[in-house]
This record gives sequence, C-alpha cells and structure tokens, in this order.
Amino acid sequence: MKNKVFFFLIVFFFILDIHAQCAMCRAVLESQEGQGTAKGINDGIVYLMSIPYIVLAGLGFSIYRKYFYSKNKA
Repeated sequence: MKNKVFFFLIVFFFILDIHAQCAMCRAVLESQEGQGTAKGINDGIVYLMSIPYIVLAGLGFSIYRKYFYSKNKA
C-alpha cells in the first residue's frame, strides 16, 4: 500500500504543469513578444523552489533510516 501511495505522489508531482511566477513577473513577461523568456524565468523559479524541498526530504529520510536501524539493532 505504501508503494502505491508513494508512486502516485511521485507521478502526480511530475505530471503537474507548474507556473511559479509572481503576479508582477508574470505581467511584465507576458507583455513581451516571445514567451521564451517567460518560460525560462518560470523554470528557474521552479528549480530554485525545489532545492530546499529535496534537501529537507533527504534529511528527513536519513533521520528516519537512522531511527529505525538503531531501533532494530537494539
């Protein structure tokens, strides 16, 4: 059951089309001719936003693993 929930969450987050621009950035970038700059800015914002979540997930997993390995060995 845990594997199904985990798989669903991973697939769900990779399928989403995320738009992370603030209202001001979006208004300025949409007024320009090409949308390449807007897409680049949006991708950069999503990239910068994802790094802290990845670090926290890794830290949480390492704490979880250490807790259960020490519990099983004792």
